[in-house]
Amino acid sequence: MLSFLKNMFGSNSTNYKLLVSNGAVIIDVRTPGEYSSGNIRGSKNIPLNVLKSKIPELKKTGKPVIAVCASGARSGMARTMLEQQGIEAYNGGSWLSLVNKL
Repeated sequence: MLSFLKNMFGSNSTNYKLLVSNGAVIIDVRTPGEYSSGNIRGSKNIPLNVLKSKIPELKKTGKPVIAVCASGARSGMARTMLEQQGIEAYNGGSWLSLVNKL
């Protein structure tokens, strides 16, 4: 159960700063309206409901993906979806908390 929660809401042991400095892409899976109210500079807004259609594009980059949202729930679902397609993915949790880790 604990590993499930860590997977859904992110793990504190991931060095997000290092991932980003090594080229990881941050995708924000919130709605465009939520994204426009505040976001991480350089992140891409790909709402969760359209993420599946963007997977081929993300795979082509060959870069790890850090998913963020408002609370960590949607980004946890995004991480699972991406990993199932062979993409190295991380749940960054809330975009506001990830800003503090970067």
